[in-house]
Amino acid sequence: MAVTKIHPIKSTLKKALDYIENPDKTDEKLFVSSYGCSYETADIEFQMLLDQAYQKGNNLAHHLIQAFEPGETTAEQAHEIGRQLADEVLQGKYPYVITTHIDKGHLHNHIIICAVDMANQRKYISNRQSYAFIRRTSDRLCKEHGLSVVKPGKDKGKTYAEWDAQKKGKSWKAKLKIAIDAAIPQSKDFDSFLQLMEAQGYEVKQGKFISFRAPGQERFTRCKTLGEDYTEERITQRIKGIAIDRGPRRRSAGEISLRIALEDSIKAQQSAGYARWAKLHNLKQAANSLNFITEHQIDSYEGLESRLAEISAVGDAAASALKDAERRLGDMALLIKNLSAYKQLRPVVLELRNVKDKAAFQRQHESQLILYEAAAKALKEAGITKLPNLYALKTEYKKLDAERERLSAQYSEAKQKLKEYGIVKQNVDSILRTAPGKELTQER
Repeated sequence: MAVTKIHPIKSTLKKALDYIENPDKTDEKLFVSSYGCSYETADIEFQMLLDQAYQKGNNLAHHLIQAFEPGETTAEQAHEIGRQLADEVLQGKYPYVITTHIDKGHLHNHIIICAVDMANQRKYISNRQSYAFIRRTSDRLCKEHGLSVVKPGKDKGKTYAEWDAQKKGKSWKAKLKIAIDAAIPQSKDFDSFLQLMEAQGYEVKQGKFISFRAPGQERFTRCKTLGEDYTEERITQRIKGIAIDRGPRRRSAGEISLRIALEDSIKAQQSAGYARWAKLHNLKQAANSLNFITEHQIDSYEGLESRLAEISAVGDAAASALKDAERRLGDMALLIKNLSAYKQLRPVVLELRNVKDKAAFQRQHESQLILYEAAAKALKEAGITKLPNLYALKTEYKKLDAERERLSAQYSEAKQKLKEYGIVKQNVDSILRTAPGKELTQER
């Protein structure tokens, strides 16, 4: 499994890059890679893009950390998973440096991402939605590589250190949650709850937020940081036996879900109430599935299979076109970045030819000359013999990016339809207890 976190870099970008590229931590830089830049000059390449940014802001870069469970993976595999994560999340738009540190008890990746993209000089937006995508992508890649996955729910948002400490029984937060859970059933009100916590050795601090400190703990822990079930309001509700309102149900009444195989359900065998609910659920899903078949004008089992095959083909075609568009966008973003740097720094190179004290000029403009040489080399390696029009290139990039958005929506729609039809087919198989090929109309 891998635990992730991300935070902005607002200053000392060079210091952060030097830290993650430390030879002692990366096996003499064996596990150091980069995209859209050279890791040796990433700080000045990032700065050049930052100088062109439309929205300045305070963020120079973003630092993404991906930590793996000890002993579950190798440094090579961890580095590859981190590279795939960065490529998928950033879609070839942002330059980054990735390193894998091997000096701790657990392998972990450091990915420093430039805050500005290469094509449009727009800032990267880091928020809950973008972080949720990082988490989902990291979990999926871990699963694809045969690693375990963080279970959703209680561990959501934990750093690796917190997760590892809790696993080893050393987490102050984990112990505090256990103490609170033990005290609540014995409490008649919030005051008696606080007395029981003190009896367990906890020091109580009341203010805007209730906090506790265990013997030997350096700082107080605010209850609100433990999760929604541990706020002062929620603890009071739990003492009174009031259930929390989790909001509206996710599924609407007419939404199709899988039928429950009662004969295989241990829970149904152990609980008569659950068995009755499951039978009612199955009746509703049978009706919903048959209504779905009627609404979509499917009159045979072969017709249902054919519709599934059609949707699958559309999804595969959209996925292939989407990958091709993303690859082309990545190539174009690199070309735009290198072409912009080449044109912007060309006057400095021309000026160098005419100055008398070339050595002094080179020392004064060292960073600019390094970037120019890197851009010129990249354009040559890309086979560019005649410089394209930068404005036309950016216009083409925007059109292709809009096409990517359309293909992404088409692919998502196909995936949703495939899932829906797949559930219907499984329900039909369960209802009819029939082998593939039997006519639905006969059974209906």
